[in-house]
Amino acid sequence: MASNGDIRVRNLSLYFRVRSGVVRAVDDVSFDLRRGRTMVILGESGCGKTSLSKAIIRLLPNNVQRYSGTVAIGDDDLMTYNDEEFRTSVRWQRMALVPQAAMNSLNPVVRVADQVAEPLLEHGVVGSHREALDRARNIFALVGLSPDFLDRYPFELSGGMRQRVVIAMSLVTSPELVVLDEPTSALDILTQANILNVLKSIKREFDTTFVLITHDVATSSELADDVAVMYAGQLVEKSDAERFFDEPLHPYSRLLMASVPTLRESKQLQFIPGQPPSLLDPPRGCRFADRCPKRFDRCSTEPPLISTDDGRQVKCWLYEAASDTGGNGRPLETEVTTEGGARG
Repeated sequence: MASNGDIRVRNLSLYFRVRSGVVRAVDDVSFDLRRGRTMVILGESGCGKTSLSKAIIRLLPNNVQRYSGTVAIGDDDLMTYNDEEFRTSVRWQRMALVPQAAMNSLNPVVRVADQVAEPLLEHGVVGSHREALDRARNIFALVGLSPDFLDRYPFELSGGMRQRVVIAMSLVTSPELVVLDEPTSALDILTQANILNVLKSIKREFDTTFVLITHDVATSSELADDVAVMYAGQLVEKSDAERFFDEPLHPYSRLLMASVPTLRESKQLQFIPGQPPSLLDPPRGCRFADRCPKRFDRCSTEPPLISTDDGRQVKCWLYEAASDTGGNGRPLETEVTTEGGARG
């Protein structure tokens, strides 16, 4: 039985129908996230991260071909709610989304105070407009904005200020889960650091659970308690952050980390050869096999998520023997190094 506030996602799938076929954007994704922790979803552009965020919070386009699985908070399976129940009882009240390019999603002709207050009034959280504005003023202070900005319009604010306004909107109803889709991608380095500090402060003070979707490894390392790596619509690795950044397991994760420069050490940067497969017709077997330096015959069959003895999970046949024999979480047959090479 899940604890109150824990997030449980099971076999979540989201397919879109387009003119050329069916896009399997999210394909059988499962994970658990304890209340108050931050899970970072890492992966290249086009791997399905944004679609996963929309699947969790049920913001679906009209061309959905399949939407199935379980999204639960505690023991409350939210997939049993119809769309109207979800809109009135869950979205904004229990979970909220900071969308990609969020700072451009504000209405340019409505004062930011009214936009932050709107979810409170729409969902009956407060009884009057005055109460809603008081709550908006408090949440502005939390995200580091002066109350003086409440009466301004979005075009009067900088990009970083608008991003803080959108984060304030997501927090104003005190949701249990906030999904952030690339919240700092359009900001300069200093503004990114300020936004990350705001999120860390919120996490400490309110025990808010975050799912942070990003391709930026530096951003992820600042906030992550847990890491999930997404590739071609699937999760290929799940780990606590400390062990992931010290030693990722999946060959894709290792090459991804090897492509990132660091300040603390000098290393030769690697690249991942080839390109991700089309989600219109993903390959059978391991979806990373065509780009993987450690491919072998078994990779023509799709691997399951294999649990290692230290509690991590990896979707790679290299770890099957290690799991069966109670190994140390390393592949027994061959080992992919962080630098992208291999040793026997």
